[in-house]
Amino acid sequence: MLAADYVIVGAGSSGAALAARLSEDPGCEVLLLEAGQASRYPWIDIPIGYFKTVGNARFDWKFETEPDPAMAGRRLPWPRGKGPGGTSLINGMLYLRGQRADYDDWVALGNPGWGWDDVLPAFKAGMHSARGESATDGIGGPLWVSDLPRDPLSDAFVAAARATGIPWTDDFNGGDNAGVGYYRMTTRRGRRWSTARAYLGPARGRANLRVVTGARALRLVFEGLRARGVDALIDGVLQRVAARSEVLLCAGAVQSPQLLQLSGLGPEPLLRKHGIPVRVDLAGVGANLQDHLQVRPAYRCRGVTTLNDIANSRWRSALEFLRYQLFRDGALNGGVYRAGAFLRSDPAVERPDVQIHFGLVSFDRPHQPPHPFSGITLSACLLRPQSRGRIEIASDDPLAPPRIFAGYLGAQHDRDAAVRMVRHMREIAATRPLADAIEREHEPGKEVNSDAGILQWVRQRAGSIFHPVGTCAMGPESDPGAVVDARLRVRGVESLRVVDASVMPRIVSGNTNAPSIMIAERAAAMIKDDAARTGARSRTA
Repeated sequence: MLAADYVIVGAGSSGAALAARLSEDPGCEVLLLEAGQASRYPWIDIPIGYFKTVGNARFDWKFETEPDPAMAGRRLPWPRGKGPGGTSLINGMLYLRGQRADYDDWVALGNPGWGWDDVLPAFKAGMHSARGESATDGIGGPLWVSDLPRDPLSDAFVAAARATGIPWTDDFNGGDNAGVGYYRMTTRRGRRWSTARAYLGPARGRANLRVVTGARALRLVFEGLRARGVDALIDGVLQRVAARSEVLLCAGAVQSPQLLQLSGLGPEPLLRKHGIPVRVDLAGVGANLQDHLQVRPAYRCRGVTTLNDIANSRWRSALEFLRYQLFRDGALNGGVYRAGAFLRSDPAVERPDVQIHFGLVSFDRPHQPPHPFSGITLSACLLRPQSRGRIEIASDDPLAPPRIFAGYLGAQHDRDAAVRMVRHMREIAATRPLADAIEREHEPGKEVNSDAGILQWVRQRAGSIFHPVGTCAMGPESDPGAVVDARLRVRGVESLRVVDASVMPRIVSGNTNAPSIMIAERAAAMIKDDAARTGARSRTA
């Protein structure tokens, strides 16, 4: 039987970082279980390669939502990364933290130790900034953060946005992300810098860290109310993996609640429906699901070269691939979204609640072939939606995917903001110098101009930007929806924590990968501190 002091389920953005940090202590053994396999597929390392990996079953769980009445009855794809590195293998690599107020709000909800001043050191500790050290940037950390190359079209977007009154910002990561500017990316010398490379790469040589791939966790193992391990299929063979100290769930906002529910921790009616003995009735497991809904007006361009032109030309594609291989330069190095903006959907909103990604490509659906013409996309998402969804197991079969009820546009606030977002993007697109490069609006088209028409188009065409959080939310004991406490310990049991984006009580105002890594950095410090304080790892929970 496999055994270790700490058994970590999931080697994604959080799990890889957590395993690396815990194994810095040579006195403890860490076992990291990952359902996917490591791969040398070349497109993993190429920044723009997520067009080749998203939707590929080798690297993507390929989840789908349940048909959503608010989204024209559609099932929406929800990519989640599979393999060491998890979603950091297939994401857009943008390094964004959110806003100071996001984390201070977590504290106000009853989570001490998670305010901006608490989490900033963890962000810095995990970071190696190409800009050097500053009050908000760290150096020497595992995760390289690089500046994106500039280009004429992104410059035109920035200039147009500024002309509409959005101020310039040199960095979105200082706690106040209001403004327009260039994003930063988790790359190192032109290569994707996933947590597999950043954290696990340097840690793999440690004798006290074992990474087991092809290991699908099925259920948690308990002795009374103490977590003692995990039952897992490892290369198709059922094995029990024992945890001498703690089991640490890092399976993400979709699969961490699924595993808890399969193990008897969740809403009692749901568990009884599927014949699962109730260990602890935790109504919040799977609830509080939040995501950023992506609204994507597309524009047909003239007199410029976009990624559409490169992708649709064999010789241009071959030239760019050669350029990347020789110099780590060119279109393949920069990603799709280089510039962006954070703004208020309405003057009455106190801080930015809309994020725009300016895309150098246009398409009918993300990760499908681009349009056969020069095109760009202005993609916006509402940063703090009021709508909520949920994750539910579909049966007692641990290999069956869970049901995802995304809950988009359930709140009137979100529907109104979606319409305003489209109008903001149209204003920027109609402003010079960006307007000089645009021939016409391809989608939704100028004939769609009423609030009702825009909202109907959003329902028919919007999709996820793949930032699910909140399904194992942290909160105080007085909160009936809280699943974990402020030290990420699962309520009602011992020796079990959740360490991933599912613990966010509220979604952050930006991309979620860097905050997920920060959560692991904070958790590692807490776990080490608890072990030192109690004097015995077996009593850390």
